[in-house]
Amino acid sequence: MSTEEKLAKLAAMSNKYGADDHFVLAGGGNTSYKNNDTLYVKGSGTALATIKPDEFVRMDRSALAAMWTKTYSADEDEREAQVLADMMHARCAGETRRPSVETQLHDLFPQAYVLHVHPALVNALTCAVNGESETLRLFPDAIWVPACKPGYILALNCRKVMDAYTAAHNGKIPNLLFLQNHGIFFAADTVEEIDALASHVMTVIAAEIKRQPELEEAEFNVDRAVSVAPVLRMLYGAGEPASVHFKTCKAILEYDPSTKSLTPDHIVYAKAAQLSLPASIFAEDSDEADGEKIKELFDAFTAANGYKPKIIFVEGLGMFSCGATIKEALTAEAVFVDAIKISVLAESFGGISGMPQDLIDFIVNWEVESYRSKVSLASGAKKRLEAKIAIVTGGAQGFGLGIADAMREEGAYIVIADMNYEGAVAAASRYGMAGYAVAANVTDEASVKNMIDRTVLAFGGLDVFVNNAGVVKAGDLNQMDKRSFEFVTSVNYTGYFLCAKYASKVMKRQHAFSPAYLMDIIEINSKSGLSGSNKNFAYAGSKFGGLGLTQSFALELAEYNIKVNAICPGNFLDGPLWSDPEKGLFVQYLKAGKVPGAKTVEDVRRAYEAKVPLGRGCRPLDVARALFYIIEQEYETGQAVPVTGGQEMLK
Repeated sequence: MSTEEKLAKLAAMSNKYGADDHFVLAGGGNTSYKNNDTLYVKGSGTALATIKPDEFVRMDRSALAAMWTKTYSADEDEREAQVLADMMHARCAGETRRPSVETQLHDLFPQAYVLHVHPALVNALTCAVNGESETLRLFPDAIWVPACKPGYILALNCRKVMDAYTAAHNGKIPNLLFLQNHGIFFAADTVEEIDALASHVMTVIAAEIKRQPELEEAEFNVDRAVSVAPVLRMLYGAGEPASVHFKTCKAILEYDPSTKSLTPDHIVYAKAAQLSLPASIFAEDSDEADGEKIKELFDAFTAANGYKPKIIFVEGLGMFSCGATIKEALTAEAVFVDAIKISVLAESFGGISGMPQDLIDFIVNWEVESYRSKVSLASGAKKRLEAKIAIVTGGAQGFGLGIADAMREEGAYIVIADMNYEGAVAAASRYGMAGYAVAANVTDEASVKNMIDRTVLAFGGLDVFVNNAGVVKAGDLNQMDKRSFEFVTSVNYTGYFLCAKYASKVMKRQHAFSPAYLMDIIEINSKSGLSGSNKNFAYAGSKFGGLGLTQSFALELAEYNIKVNAICPGNFLDGPLWSDPEKGLFVQYLKAGKVPGAKTVEDVRRAYEAKVPLGRGCRPLDVARALFYIIEQEYETGQAVPVTGGQEMLK
């Protein structure tokens, strides 16, 4: 088998375990393949789940071996800098990527393939009071390495233990290495042997577990959680967009937040200490948290620890995870839920044994782990709507979907709200963790409140509310009935009121703890809000009313730094509102006789294109560009921005 084929097997193995959250979280873990001359190892900050055969860092094994003969400084910082420099020099010519911090450990194993992961099941042993004795009982041929500082010291200790094991077992080579408060190394000459070994270990440990953590969502007070999240978001972001995600379950509610950190990963991604807020932040007769008390405790924690809390527990409610991005927040949550799982699983092996404090302090300040975290969570160049949280109603199709897509391209987190929930899910799923879908009927107050609540629980708050949901029913005075008229009014006018009411409540909460922070409510109005529409009065009337609401909301909400504006698009002739063969406006207008002499829908289309000086219908990107302007400018509110190709001009 060629080296290329062996690297392909290495990548396949890496992807398999990297994509399995039973083995790997937050892009952690590492793998390698070696021959006599070269070690191919995963780079620091690279994700196992997606690594390709040509992305492993090539290391010169002779240069790595020479590192064992060197004497490094006794000063920790100086020593680690020296080791890192030598590690970088040990890369093969042309390599620019940074190798895994555990590269030397990978090179110690004589086997061709090595897999290093941190499964919760395994760490139920490595983080347990009786971890060593139970590990050696279950796996007599394994090696146990006591907790120690990572990097060079860990590699040095592993080398001593491995050499002693081989000497004591007549040259036998170990293939299992358990690291206290860390994880496990599997080593074998084939990928198939790695798979068999991993399966065996997981099966044996699973059979010993007496109690599983209860991770299903528990019932909780939604109003209380929604009142806390925007406060934490503003405190964590300190004037910039941030993300907060809420989660609760029985295991979270039972967890003791004072438990010491269990593994380096828990420190790297969720910090060494967590903030606990007492139930007394809520008055007995209120579901709204005392934000000033939260701020006091948040600031005190930050001052005492030198960093902001990434994990916040609220007694009797659940857990909030914070980050500059939703990826960072969800990573912190996943890693800390892993710690909670381990704390339950370790009961089967004598209970939890946290990391020694000096080791915790070392990890907190260790440059290599800081680099790994930053690379793993990096999200690329900052975009114009970076990490802003936006809701787009009616976002499953048409203008709404086009606007949502354009906003996501510019870095916003998008909540697709639509009565067509399946369509909303399909649309939001394309955005990965940056998207969220919620069923919403803007004419129903409870549904609107739920839409806002779910957004806050998913992302932490709200920056941009795009009131896009709308309906059209054309007809003259003789054709229009009261039911149809009221339906159009309830969606386009009353729905806007309900959405602005609940969206602004969250925005006001954010303003209280970040007074300079700007937020936006944007109504997608219509050119029919600027000029009457023949035989389409129900729609035009609702849109004229929408501009009245926009101006009035703008006056009321200005003191909270909430800008309220409208965009008045021309006709989206290519969208379903117009082109649907059964209910579209082309069909409606043809039947209503709105275009004199028109005999086909194409006649109607040409008539409407002819009304536009720029000769075409409006497109979603045209509207999105106006929306970007509205969000980015800081000195306009209460405005109606026409995007009509010149069909309607400001007077």
